[in-house]
Amino acid sequence: MGSGQVTVFGSAQVRPGDDTYQQALRLGRLLAEAGYAVCTGGYAGVMEAVSRGAAEAGGTAVGVTMEPWASRRTANTWLTREVSAPHLFERLHCLIDSDAYIAMEGGPGTLGEVAITWNLFQTESIPIRPLILVGDPWRRVIQCLGTGIRIEARDLELLQFVDTVDEVVPMLRR
Repeated sequence: MGSGQVTVFGSAQVRPGDDTYQQALRLGRLLAEAGYAVCTGGYAGVMEAVSRGAAEAGGTAVGVTMEPWASRRTANTWLTREVSAPHLFERLHCLIDSDAYIAMEGGPGTLGEVAITWNLFQTESIPIRPLILVGDPWRRVIQCLGTGIRIEARDLELLQFVDTVDEVVPMLRR
């Protein structure tokens, strides 16, 4: 049985019925059933699906939203608890204050969250914890980055890759 909080990064652009939404819904359920609380950015898309999956399984879903976005974005209705950050850097700090991290499909924001977390490991600014990237697109992104910037073998060892959300909980348990 797991314990602790797992942050899930992912796109706000996916919709119910999309494959990525369905996979995120399953991920939230699997994490909650394994005893983990989930933490997301608190809005739509992957964040909503993970929160919904966790809530429907009786788990905890924390959403870290932003006060400046309150007039144009609303938190998803599946959150157990909303934390409203005053600015982006505080939001990132709250998202990174977890025991593990999972990245699903996303855009520049998701890439930024992964990069910041990864860099905090590299610089020994936070303890190294699981950072699991789900799906082949992440392998391609990291491979592509390696052709344009310096990524050492020891940097790559800080990342874990899985093909499906069904592999996440077993990876966390290792």
